[in-house]
Amino acid sequence: MTDLLKKIEAQLEQFCINVNAHANKGNKAAGVRARKASLELEKLLKEYRKMSIEANKK
Repeated sequence: MTDLLKKIEAQLEQFCINVNAHANKGNKAAGVRARKASLELEKLLKEYRKMSIEANKK
């Protein structure tokens, strides 16, 4: 689970960097990267949810 948490942290950091570049500087490419990162975050968070539920069942 620690590997998954590291992936989530890294993806969230990239998302924040790109959102700030898009919102503050108007960087369109950063907006695309932020949207892509948000989709990846969604997948990782769903995986975390599954792992968390399984851990609670034990």
